[in-house]
Amino acid sequence: MALISKRPSCLLLSVIMVVGFGLLISAWIVKPVPASTPNVVLFFMDDMGYGDLSCTGALGYTTPNLDRMAAEGTRFTNFLAAQAVCSASRAALLTGCYPNRLGISGALGPASPIGLNPNEETLADLLKERGYATGIFGKWHLGDKQQFLPLQQGFDEYYGVPYSHDMWPLHPNQANAHYPSLRWIDGNEPRQEIKNLDDAGRITSTVTERAISFIRKHKKQPFFLYIPHPLPHVPLATSARFKGKTTRGIFGDVVTELDWSVGQILGELKQQGLDKNTLVIFISDNGPWLNYGDYAGSSGGFREGKGTSFEGGHRVPCLVRWPGVVPAGRVCNKLLTTMDILPTVAKLCGAKLPKKRIDGVDWVALLKGDNTVTPRDHFYYYYRKNSLEAVRQGDWKLVFAHPGRTYEGFLPGQGGLPGPSTETHEFATALYDLRRDPGERYDVQQQHPDLVAKLEKLAEEARVDLGDDLQKRTGANVREPGRITN
Repeated sequence: MALISKRPSCLLLSVIMVVGFGLLISAWIVKPVPASTPNVVLFFMDDMGYGDLSCTGALGYTTPNLDRMAAEGTRFTNFLAAQAVCSASRAALLTGCYPNRLGISGALGPASPIGLNPNEETLADLLKERGYATGIFGKWHLGDKQQFLPLQQGFDEYYGVPYSHDMWPLHPNQANAHYPSLRWIDGNEPRQEIKNLDDAGRITSTVTERAISFIRKHKKQPFFLYIPHPLPHVPLATSARFKGKTTRGIFGDVVTELDWSVGQILGELKQQGLDKNTLVIFISDNGPWLNYGDYAGSSGGFREGKGTSFEGGHRVPCLVRWPGVVPAGRVCNKLLTTMDILPTVAKLCGAKLPKKRIDGVDWVALLKGDNTVTPRDHFYYYYRKNSLEAVRQGDWKLVFAHPGRTYEGFLPGQGGLPGPSTETHEFATALYDLRRDPGERYDVQQQHPDLVAKLEKLAEEARVDLGDDLQKRTGANVREPGRITN
């Protein structure tokens, strides 16, 4: 056996010196490896209720892709929309603020004189600054004038509709059929018109195709993909291949196609090798529009629906999936809101928080499985322009006397037409224990005057900060919305 010298040759020493010197130089000139930069896919449904997934009790159809997402991730059962109406809810999601802090309320119509102020920093702004490609495909509804559109709010790409697709000449309630034509927007430019229900039936598939194209285009860099599907908001419409596929009628068909869309996106992530480095979030903007009857979703047994400050208006599905980071097969009952998405995603992606005050809280630790933390202590239920209608701390909810929408006692509509409801029902002050009474049926304020006083004090803090139209008070920290400048 040949003996191997313990002393390296001169040539070997030279190689070692050259390689070592090269590594040293590289360490000086190569930038440090950045912090984790997961891709982010955010689904935002329109008018999908808490009970509209088969994993939350839906009947007459199934949502296998969403059920699989819940099984492979965490289902958050106590997740609230910031307001139970479209534009306000979307403003909160993208800015991490109560929408009334930003001067945004209700559902902005075509040619609205206001929109989300471009001076606000959106989640897209924050991630774009971090080096992310940012895209939105679906419904915007934060101002349809160019100065308010997504390309002016941090997004690189946009293809979608500028507001709800019932704001068109074929509104389900013909008394409201005074809207202008509805067109797809590509970037800042109006494109083809959505003329009829056949055109509307291509909305979900078009949004899905655009989202998949975005993933393929940006697969080699971190990306933020925002998919605010315009459906299952009325008018309901679906692709030919999904028509008549469920026993729930058109609503079941529409949700089945939306579930298909989620499956297509998840499948594309896996095919591109991005599955394990992508945070996927699925939520809705508010609860179901109940007076549309068979064309409406389910609140899952919670009281009332869209446009109310009861749990049926605010409690929405929330599924989060990130293999290896977010625990699989887990159910979490901690209180969270759409406002909490921004600070959480920003922290996970190494992005800065907005310079102006926000109301969202970071729930990264909870998201990753630490059930000992309670990120959110309380929540304010604002509605209309700026009315504080309820306040919640933990599982206790104090509803203040207020006029508002109710669906109870009215026969819901059929075949796409709404049944009657009222916007002026007088609700009385009541205290609810959501642990024992999630349906908000039993007023226990007489048994807990101490809790009423505690929640009243919390409400007073909100009125000082944000104001309260019910008491004709202006908040000290409310900002201006964007206003048309041309």
